[in-house]
Amino acid sequence: MERLEAQLGAAEGEPTVLGGGITNHNFRARFGGREVVVRLPGNDTELLGSDRSGERQANSLAAAAGVAPAVLAHLEDPVVLVTAFVEGPTMESPQLREPGALAEVGAALRTIHGCGTIGARFDAFRLVEDYAAATRARGGTVPDAYERAHAAAARMSSAPALRDEPAVLCHDDLLPANFIDTPDGIRLVDWEYAGMGNRWFDLGNFAVNNELGPAEEEGFVTAYLDAPPAPADLAALRLMRLMSDFREAMWGVVQVAISDLDFDFAGYAAKHFDRLLAAIDGDGFEALLEDAHAAR
Repeated sequence: MERLEAQLGAAEGEPTVLGGGITNHNFRARFGGREVVVRLPGNDTELLGSDRSGERQANSLAAAAGVAPAVLAHLEDPVVLVTAFVEGPTMESPQLREPGALAEVGAALRTIHGCGTIGARFDAFRLVEDYAAATRARGGTVPDAYERAHAAAARMSSAPALRDEPAVLCHDDLLPANFIDTPDGIRLVDWEYAGMGNRWFDLGNFAVNNELGPAEEEGFVTAYLDAPPAPADLAALRLMRLMSDFREAMWGVVQVAISDLDFDFAGYAAKHFDRLLAAIDGDGFEALLEDAHAAR
């Protein structure tokens, strides 16, 4: 707090804990008459794919584009990021499934995907392998489900609808708690996994985290593309829903090995693996792969 005063002005009062996060430590504080959020990473978050320089760059670009709170200060040692505090509640999945919210989120993601370039990269297909390696290196156990999921992921990554996409700036962690409903519109927070990657991961990640149904998916992609989606577009989103579950499952696995936070990471991993394997074994998986190989 004392070191941040040089960048933000005099601290006023004591910081208070902001709940909701399961990776980092977040506090609400007041400096120089302004409410801010002070963010300190949890243990070994670089093993989770977090890039703190990339987080700051992505958050800054998104703030300039009007879809994220402003970055106000940072420290390198210890690593600290300070952003403006934005008034408004975190959103829930039912709110985000409403047509107006789907249209706003689709437009926001289109803006983010076109708002610039940063040094960090995000590749879900490689990240799950990194998580497996980190888990083993820390003495943890990679579940048997990993091999089945990894084989399915290899098939998905070869589909042209996913393989041929240029890298764009992505958020990569579109949980409902990362959306703030402000008087000025929806704002996105928590950019620690942001990187240059595949836009369909963002779209699939949002869809699965907010339990979009088929009609909602189509409306969401229509809002994002500003045009009706082709079958290959919907297949790309739906396959990346599966990759999002694979990433979340392996994120939970590696957290078991490294985290000191009080959270059931093993149960979190099992939930996502169960949903992923059920989808891979379902009747629709082969049809999605076929559509993802078709021309748009």
